[in-house]
Amino acid sequence: MALTVISAKYPPQIDVTRTPFAYGDRALPRLNRELNDGTLLVRQRAVMSLCDYLHDPEHIAEALRCGIAQSLKELLVDADITVRQKSTECLHVIAGHAIGRNAFLDHGIIMPISKLFDDKEDIARKNAHKAVEMISKTPPGAEGIVTGDLVPMLVKKLQSEVEEIKEMILDTLHYCMRVDTKKALEAGAMETFTQLLAHNSEVIRAKAARDIMDLSVPLDGKNKAVEVESVAALVEMLKDATPDVRANAAGALMTITITTKGKYTAIKDNAIPELVELVNDPVSEVRLNALKALTCLSEAPEGRETLLNHVDLIKTRTGDEIPAVVKAAQIAVKVITWKP
Repeated sequence: MALTVISAKYPPQIDVTRTPFAYGDRALPRLNRELNDGTLLVRQRAVMSLCDYLHDPEHIAEALRCGIAQSLKELLVDADITVRQKSTECLHVIAGHAIGRNAFLDHGIIMPISKLFDDKEDIARKNAHKAVEMISKTPPGAEGIVTGDLVPMLVKKLQSEVEEIKEMILDTLHYCMRVDTKKALEAGAMETFTQLLAHNSEVIRAKAARDIMDLSVPLDGKNKAVEVESVAALVEMLKDATPDVRANAAGALMTITITTKGKYTAIKDNAIPELVELVNDPVSEVRLNALKALTCLSEAPEGRETLLNHVDLIKTRTGDEIPAVVKAAQIAVKVITWKP
């Protein structure tokens, strides 16, 4: 005869770490109320449930109308790591939507979440950087980060953070430098990016080269790249096994060599032979950037003299399957063979 066993465990469909949802349109108001509860366990369960709930895009607008953004902002300074971690994760999800990015600016969340860049827990710092990176993808968000004077802090964090977070910081700075490069230059970003070109991670090397290209757009950036010997490091990266690293390094050289000082520095650092090797690279972006960089270098008499020996090789790219590469090759041949 079978006997009834009385178990102290919860049924398998009940998760004690999450608060049960109220029915229908009462779910978010109840969660918002519990987010502000004085009991730690209530706050933990509410923020865990909210994190799952917000992954449905249909709930984002209603959550913002209920004041969830303001409640999450206040939870960023909570003493409990679980609450801080899940709050930043919720804000990252919200930041993935246009209406959510507007809420970041409306509620002034950028500065409070940046305080977590110094959090002792890796996961809290990671989620904070993920949210800020998401915000930086829009011009108003990037401007908010620059205006908040967070660029010097981000540059400094590149020297001490773990690899995964370094990648996010490099992306954030990439978007911020589209808005303003002055603060990054003043914070020593060019020196930091140049050091990262020697990093073990291919992703970090590629993003560092890309950020050097961004920072070299203004004249001050080009001069700074020459001053801190970024050109020599970029030339070395042209031999990297990773296509993204080669493409971004060639793109950075293309930008720096617009100036006369940049041209002669690159020629002195033997950039021409390395760039010529990339003319037949299997990746179209690498070929394109290499041809554009060679075009800039051929504007110097010494560069033109050297490249006249490689005109036939460059001419072969006029039959490339990528129209942009064809155009770049035609311009390169025209500049190299120019006679006064």
